Amino acid sequence: MIFPLYQVLFYLFAGVLVMSAAGVVLVRNPVYSVLLLVLSFVASAVLWMLLQAEFLSLLLIFVYVGAVMTLFLFVVMMLNVDLSKWHEKLGYYLPSGILALVLFLSMVLWVLRPSVFPFAKATLPAAADVSNTQALGILLYTDYIPAVLVSGLLLLVAIVAAIGLVFQGRKPNTLAQRVSQQQAAQKRDRLRLVPVTRRVTDEGETT
Repeated sequence: MIFPLYQVLFYLFAGVLVMSAAGVVLVRNPVYSVLLLVLSFVASAVLWMLLQAEFLSLLLIFVYVGAVMTLFLFVVMMLNVDLSKWHEKLGYYLPSGILALVLFLSMVLWVLRPSVFPFAKATLPAAADVSNTQALGILLYTDYIPAVLVSGLLLLVAIVAAIGLVFQGRKPNTLAQRVSQQQAAQKRDRLRLVPVTRRVTDEGETT
């Protein structure tokens, strides 16, 4: 009997992925949350490699783990977020979080409808005709274009939410450029002519 190495690796890294993803939302320390997210990305990359999707696997490692998550970890450690204030206002943000979750699940269910997200109708060209990357691009921008658009919308919402969390209002005595005031400026407000009198001294010199 051949040892089922493929199945063992799949269930092993699938379990790691599920546990690390749960830890991302359950741990209280944001640094640990980012590290667990890195672990979940690595486990996902291994699963994609087992599915022979080497392009997605390497893309996840190089782009997300190597660049994006390193930036996230650096930002989280530099922000010095006061977690006690977040825990005090948990009940205040809970209704908004539930509403966002309901909207997100509604969008996912709408996208996964057979008429919108045709799993059965998706066709791949022959493996000998195109590469893995080209086949992925053909599927993404033909059969799965609604999912691509929804993913872009979710990323935009995440960017706006991150800016809203970090922005704490304009600090006092902060220099800022006001374009409307610059455009409304007049010549008389910027230039002042000062009359100069000519005076001749006793020695005949002009000052």
